[in-house]
Amino acid sequence: MIIRADRLSKQFRSQQRKDGVLGTLATLFSREYTVKDAVKDVSFELEAGELVGYIGPNGAGKSTTIKMLTGILVPTSGTASVNGIVPWLHRAANARQIGVVFGQRTQLYWDLPLIESFRLLKAIYSVPDEQFERNMRAFSELLALDEFIRTPVRQLSLGQRMRGDFVASMLHDPKVVFLDEPTIGLDVVAKEAIRGFIARINRERGTTFILTTHDLADVEKLCMRIILIDHGQKLYDGSIEAIKQRYGRNRVLTAVFDCDDCSDCTVHIAGARILSQDGPRVKIEFDRDRVRADALIADLSRQYELKDVTIEEPELETIIRQIYQHGLGDGIPQTDRADVGPTALT
Repeated sequence: MIIRADRLSKQFRSQQRKDGVLGTLATLFSREYTVKDAVKDVSFELEAGELVGYIGPNGAGKSTTIKMLTGILVPTSGTASVNGIVPWLHRAANARQIGVVFGQRTQLYWDLPLIESFRLLKAIYSVPDEQFERNMRAFSELLALDEFIRTPVRQLSLGQRMRGDFVASMLHDPKVVFLDEPTIGLDVVAKEAIRGFIARINRERGTTFILTTHDLADVEKLCMRIILIDHGQKLYDGSIEAIKQRYGRNRVLTAVFDCDDCSDCTVHIAGARILSQDGPRVKIEFDRDRVRADALIADLSRQYELKDVTIEEPELETIIRQIYQHGLGDGIPQTDRADVGPTALT
């Protein structure tokens, strides 16, 4: 295991302040504190080469967990290791084997040309000349850096700066890279470039990635496994496919009838629900475990001449939102790892 977290917990204590002058004086002699569990008994393991989405709503405990794994915070209880190193006990050693990309912060030097930032990081991490040149050639090709590599960082666009931050995090060939909102604010072209870079580095170099983001399109396109956390506690750890099978059973079929006057086209489908009907276009929701798509289409074709049919799968974002709102209920267990292993996007 390259990353192991065992009953990891972090509590924050804040002093309760009373109103008014008398309240302030009372606070001097008798202090009361409120304790908040930011992370509570979170356990998980990652194999080398995994690309895992670590997701949850604001305040769920994602960043606190990442800060403990990077050595920034010391846990209240529990333990963790990253490639055999306890992060908060050996921060310098841990920093040399990990990379970090923050979507809203940069590790580049604002007034220096991008290439000079890379050279400074080369010196900080003691990257050998041959390794530095090899990585620069590979990353320049993957992320098209040549057109702005000599531009001061402050003059770069957000997409260019993010590409620079990815290179900065990868120059020393880290074993593990933590990604915190890496595509926030980027346009669709820049997002695809970043996603492609992550997938290729994961596939070709076997780098382990932990991705925290609110853009679940990133997770769905890159990760096969997700860890879902809310209110500091782990809700689910397993494959995206398993969570879709349990909570994303409902599909939406859109059919377009080939008719001149559809005012009398009243659809009756057993076991399905009509979401909307606008002239020749009808949307039908059905449970894929109870109604087969081909049987539904055949039933429709017996009633009307079909011009077009499409089927929409449930989006991961919709499923995750339902879990945030209603919990797991009696669904799949919190850990469902049967079909998840150290694998990269192909």
